Amino acid sequence: MDDLIEGLFRLAMSDEHMPVNIGNPAEMTLLQLAERIRELTGATSEIVFEGLPEDDPKVRQPDIARAREILGWEPTVSLETGLRRTLESLGIGNLPSAA
Repeated sequence: MDDLIEGLFRLAMSDEHMPVNIGNPAEMTLLQLAERIRELTGATSEIVFEGLPEDDPKVRQPDIARAREILGWEPTVSLETGLRRTLESLGIGNLPSAA
């Protein structure tokens, strides 16, 4: 969230009126993300697969070139750090040490 807030703030303070991708260009599937969250939390929940909407993007890897160029912005918080911070803020303790 830190990166997202910083990117949105920079965009709001700029004179830019065209779309600018604010995201992380490191591609990860939703399954990989769900599995990592289960690992961090120790959850044993089943991962349920549902049909995708017709317009669902097949690639979730934003091109942040405009954010870098116009806003001088790119993400600095790793997924691992962001997930840990989020889980800790939700009171989910006893997270294993970072690998």
